[in-house]
Amino acid sequence: MEKKTKNWTKWLYWFTFAIAVIFVYKTVNSLEQIMGWVNHLLSILAPFAIGVLISYILYIPCRKVEECYKKSKKVKIIEKKARPLSILTVYFIIFILLLILINFIIPPIIQSIIDLTNNFSSYYETAVTKINELPEDSFWKTEVIARIMNEIQNIDIKQIMNVEVLTQYAQGALSAASKVFDVFVAIVVSIYVLNSRTEIVQFFRRLAGAIFNKKAYANLNKYFHRTNEIFFHFLSSQFLDAIVVGILTSIAMSLLGVKYAILLGFMIGIFNLIPYIGAIIAVVIAGIITLFTGGLSQAIWMLIIVTVLQQIDANIINPKIVGNSLKISPLLVILAVTVGGAYFGIIGMFLAVPIIAILKVLIEDFIEYREQNKVV
Repeated sequence: MEKKTKNWTKWLYWFTFAIAVIFVYKTVNSLEQIMGWVNHLLSILAPFAIGVLISYILYIPCRKVEECYKKSKKVKIIEKKARPLSILTVYFIIFILLLILINFIIPPIIQSIIDLTNNFSSYYETAVTKINELPEDSFWKTEVIARIMNEIQNIDIKQIMNVEVLTQYAQGALSAASKVFDVFVAIVVSIYVLNSRTEIVQFFRRLAGAIFNKKAYANLNKYFHRTNEIFFHFLSSQFLDAIVVGILTSIAMSLLGVKYAILLGFMIGIFNLIPYIGAIIAVVIAGIITLFTGGLSQAIWMLIIVTVLQQIDANIINPKIVGNSLKISPLLVILAVTVGGAYFGIIGMFLAVPIIAILKVLIEDFIEYREQNKVV
């Protein structure tokens, strides 16, 4: 009997092994079809994921507006319907901002890009002519500058900044019924998540409590809140600071008579989202473009004014908006931005700072725990 049991176990083992081999073979052999199915599934779920992301970004403004509505004790219906009213208010503000953006900001930016693209070759030829007129011992006639000018000449600016083609693609994508439907689904999902966020959070808390023990659940809950706090704080403050910097820089450049002032100003604001490195890169690009379009004197004045604005932002505006600092060393920030950009591009450069802040919290807590429990 015991021998039969062993034989049965042996045959069951080999049968399971054979099934596993066949499954792996079929999976590898049909990998292209499986990936196609996965990509199709992800494309279906994309509007839902975007809706969740939108609700995540809009959580703080909705919560702040909801708190304001709840303070209106005199009007009971406002206090009672504070949450849906807060969502409606935030979406109305976003709609107004989009109208302002589409009607007053985007058209001059697009026109500036088209004009810059069309006149780039003439700007380059003007710069080369002025450099050739300088004395032979001038800094601008060194081998390094000559090599940089050759690289600039080889840039196919129309290929990089072909706005007309990009605009046609964008209009075609937006006119497609499927894209409109996806946008509609994403907005509906975001509204539902924002309105039902308490019930959703409670469900996941109950699920986590059922899966993990009390200690693991407490740690998970603690780090979830701290992670959310870091991301919310960083994303909202950096976006607001970028908008302020973009507006102030655009106004300052317009007063100086800098060509493409709005384009360059908002470029500096967007690059300002990347700590330390972004602002430097944007100012250098803006300085080169101003040198080509307005001459050396205007470029110098532009650099001085923008540098002063950057210092005002770094020492006054940014601390007021950001509030509590993430308390990360500038060297660590530069390292995180460099590594994030090398592996994940612009998104990696932007998200590197909050991610490194979260890792710093985890490592510090681990060190503190080990120090407290260390046996002397």
